[in-house]
Amino acid sequence: MRLKNLYFLILSLVSIAIFAASASTAAQEEQAIDVALAQKYFQEAEAICKQDNGKLWGHPLCGPMIFFEPKTRMLVANRSDMEGRLTKKGDVFVGRLPDEENAANTATTWAGVRWSMILWWALAEDRYDRDRLMIHESFHRIQDEIGLPMSNPSNNHLDSMPGRIWLQLEWRALRHALMNQGAARRNAATDALIFRLYRRTLFPQAAADERALEMNEGLAEYTGVKLSGRTATELHAFFAKRLEQVTDRPSFIRSFAYESGPAYGLLLDEAHLKWRQHLKPTDDFGFLLQKALALKLPKDLQVEAEKRSNRYDGEQLRAAETRRENERLARLAGYRAKLVDGPVLILPLTTEVNYSFNPNNLVPLDNLGTIYPNVRITDAWGILNVTGGALMIRENNRPSRLYVSIPVDLNARPLQGEGWTLQLNDGWTFAPAERKGDHLLKKNEAPTGK
Repeated sequence: MRLKNLYFLILSLVSIAIFAASASTAAQEEQAIDVALAQKYFQEAEAICKQDNGKLWGHPLCGPMIFFEPKTRMLVANRSDMEGRLTKKGDVFVGRLPDEENAANTATTWAGVRWSMILWWALAEDRYDRDRLMIHESFHRIQDEIGLPMSNPSNNHLDSMPGRIWLQLEWRALRHALMNQGAARRNAATDALIFRLYRRTLFPQAAADERALEMNEGLAEYTGVKLSGRTATELHAFFAKRLEQVTDRPSFIRSFAYESGPAYGLLLDEAHLKWRQHLKPTDDFGFLLQKALALKLPKDLQVEAEKRSNRYDGEQLRAAETRRENERLARLAGYRAKLVDGPVLILPLTTEVNYSFNPNNLVPLDNLGTIYPNVRITDAWGILNVTGGALMIRENNRPSRLYVSIPVDLNARPLQGEGWTLQLNDGWTFAPAERKGDHLLKKNEAPTGK
């Protein structure tokens, strides 16, 4: 009898332990975002916005903000939505983002509200960095209202060896300009503009594409850095250090604007305090700084660029970029074999397409398109998760189709290939494409009546 009672006692204790562990796990999942901490971060952002009081852009930055946790898809917002999808919890609002919605650090419209959306894991412990990110995304939310709409052109030329070399030399000169005053600053700024303009002579579309992205991400990052809480002296030291470390990034084709924008913006703040008041999407940071400092540039840009590159360890940079170029060509050969020469699945991208990706690792593939090593795409046909690379083709300045490696079984659900999975919606099917071995995803044709 005692043994039987002891058995049930042990069984009960084990059950309690299992239940407690399960409850703890469930609680952790439900509390993927620390609600109290989220509320604290919202208060930080609001305090910055109130202190700015619309002075920077003539428009208040305060507004709807969402934090998102990708694993549980949990949302915490600083205010309610217009469709009743969020539930009030204390002074914040919580909910879940539907699977068909993509998420990123961006501005987005969801549930009837225009939000600044921020991934929870991206909010750093360091307050300066955390505040920079929240204000960066706050700018994206208001930029249409201040006449500086989003623009995300491809800058694939910045993955070529000459594009990367002259961009990094421009950054090195900007770093010297931020660290110095007077004549030393003017000389370094002149060098930066020479490197910038010479680079653009090498690529016909470079000026327009670079300018468009700098007027988008560059301005957003400048706003975040500017209002992050540092003093003017601290800002210059911080950003000079960041420009020194930026070469660690695997790709510059989209991330470059995050560096150029704040560097030029901080220099313009000291040279011309009202440069933001009449800013237009067609303005160029380089020309604005040249005008503000009354800089005279030489006619023979190539000769001067080559000569002045020696001031910034140009030969060492070229050697490093030569090594990287050899590695890049080998990587491109692998992508070309899988996504161009080999059989592929072609996915059309409709006007409903939405995608989130890492802007620091994009890879241009010749003149064909851009490789997205990791991307999540939602469209009318379903949800695609890519971890092994996909080739995106753009036409008329918008994404038009996507190439992934051919799946082993077109009838499997979910559909899987090398480095990707697809949750396919009903009403879509596959058909042989023009090239033998390729398949095209297409919408089922509606049956016709007699």
